[in-house]
Amino acid sequence: MIAAVRGEVLVRRADHVVIEAAGVGYRLNVSAETLRGVPAAGQEVFLHAETISRDDSLVLYGFTAEEERDLFQQLIGVSGIGPRVAIAALSGGPHRELTAAIVGGDAKRFQAVPGIGKRTAERIILELKDRVTATVEEAGGEIAAPAESSARSLARDGLINLGYAPLEAEQMLDGLPPGEDAQALVAEALRRAGNPNRAGSPGDA
Repeated sequence: MIAAVRGEVLVRRADHVVIEAAGVGYRLNVSAETLRGVPAAGQEVFLHAETISRDDSLVLYGFTAEEERDLFQQLIGVSGIGPRVAIAALSGGPHRELTAAIVGGDAKRFQAVPGIGKRTAERIILELKDRVTATVEEAGGEIAAPAESSARSLARDGLINLGYAPLEAEQMLDGLPPGEDAQALVAEALRRAGNPNRAGSPGDA
């Protein structure tokens, strides 16, 4: 099993990267969060890896943070959650926020992910809440307070309510100045995306 890959970035795409290590090019599927930490082609990177073996395939998934890989492993252990859906869930925000959502019982955070319905989202909370809490405590860490009240989180939810995918909403908010209220963030994100007429309050969406 391949547990980590270090080498030169050959390819950097929206959903995967190719890393050359010891003359071999490894293709690793990645979340949007991990992709943010992968440098441009030609530079070196280190990724934790998870190997998923099937009867007819061997697929690698890469993670900049070991905690994200751990959460990926826990997600695919939930009935109805495959690797692709788990990666989509991890693309919805930093792993610390997703961990806080699980511990806080925020099923809606996962329900917004394509491929995860209400029942599956509730199953994630039910099956992982105690496990995630124990994992964090064993590592000597702390679970971040739920961030759903933050302006960025409210703006993200507002964009999702307007019809954008979770990953697309995150990308639209990237680079916007902190300190703005949620409505201002949504308006600016829509302006940059060329859809100013869809701007509105997240609470009204």
